[in-house]
Amino acid sequence: MKPIDVIGSQPGRVLRIAAGIGIITTGLRRGDTKGKVLAAAGGIPLVAGAADVCVLGPLVHGPLRGEAFRQHRRAR
Repeated sequence: MKPIDVIGSQPGRVLRIAAGIGIITTGLRRGDTKGKVLAAAGGIPLVAGAADVCVLGPLVHGPLRGEAFRQHRRAR
């Protein structure tokens, strides 16, 4: 199984949400400007996981929507 398959899977979705929360928490704990930027950047994996969007899908010629991406990868 390739890393992109893991990222696009349901467990990968949970991992993206957890990573987003961790990045946001780390950024907010810093408290400075770099921390705020880090916290804002953590919103990307959090929202992508929550919305079931695989932002890396188009990079491997797959769909953006999570379920469609999983079906596309299974069909290969």
